[in-house]
Amino acid sequence: MSGDFLALAQPGVQQLSPYVPGKPVDELARELDLDPATIVKLASNENPLGASPKALAAIRDELAELTRYPDGNGFALKTLLAERCGVEIGQVTLGNGSNDILELVARAYLAPGLNAVFSEHAFAVYPIVTQAVGAQARVVPAKNWGHDLPAMLKAIDGQTRVVFIANPNNPTGTWFGAEELDEFLQDVPAHVLVVLDEAYIEYAEGSDLPDGLDFLAAYPNLLVSRTFSKAYGLAALRVGYGLSTPVVADVLNRVRQPFNVNSLALAAACAAVQDLDYLAESRRLNEAGMQQLEAGFRDLGLSWIPSKGNFIAVDLGREAAPVFQGLLREGVIVRPVANYGMPNHLRITIGLPAENTRFLEALAKVLARG
Repeated sequence: MSGDFLALAQPGVQQLSPYVPGKPVDELARELDLDPATIVKLASNENPLGASPKALAAIRDELAELTRYPDGNGFALKTLLAERCGVEIGQVTLGNGSNDILELVARAYLAPGLNAVFSEHAFAVYPIVTQAVGAQARVVPAKNWGHDLPAMLKAIDGQTRVVFIANPNNPTGTWFGAEELDEFLQDVPAHVLVVLDEAYIEYAEGSDLPDGLDFLAAYPNLLVSRTFSKAYGLAALRVGYGLSTPVVADVLNRVRQPFNVNSLALAAACAAVQDLDYLAESRRLNEAGMQQLEAGFRDLGLSWIPSKGNFIAVDLGREAAPVFQGLLREGVIVRPVANYGMPNHLRITIGLPAENTRFLEALAKVLARG
């Protein structure tokens, strides 16, 4: 006699929809009988530059040790991050991607009867990790596609334990400034952990975005989450980190899985974090690509949401799903964001110049078909 294992799952899990990643190149090639080499993927906010040569060399050097478990404490990477970020090593928590940090926070601080606050149009993992542990999600309506921080403050109550905020935000690319962030942090109750998700912060260096690290010392209820998957070009290896007080880091390490970051990821991240030339080139390529796409949208008479990430959301002025399908038939993969409450938008990752051109030409062709 078989049981109903969906019904037996925790209530929050029963109601979850799994995270849907961007369509892989090989999957599209199989579906439409296309040559994978001709497909352009601009769907998952990956770095088009390829990994740092120094990171690749570090991986090769580590291959002989594949029979050994990784350093469960990640001492070498934590040491480099602490030096780079101006914190103590005990303030660093390593994650299997920054998604892992978000999940650790939920497992440690959320439960049935408690709630987490986050914005409309914010990263899909926030509701997933909240609901998975049976907590309530308090979704605050966005303002101009971005976070309405004063409204988010008002949504906090005695049962709130976590607030997720992203700067810049994915998938909208919107951002808030240092004064707004400081005012928000001043007013958040001390019992609420603020998770500042800065997955794309390296792309915004030198702009008007605040650096979350500048606020850590003043606000013990702040955790800054970052990743090596974007500007550092290591998405396949899944390595991220959180910066917080030693007390919060200790709590997260109590629920962190042993060896959650593998040896190749640790070695590559150690090399990547020191390759400042690669990071500068990633930023330069992104800025040029952003200008290229904005000019292309302007020529097509389309509007877009200004972005500080390595992606941009374009407003098609109509349902985006048919355009998305048309682009797939042209061998171009982008990201529909109807699941984020944005049915008329597509999110496009900034690619190499030729990839951006290919996308814009395909988009023009699909739009011309009506």
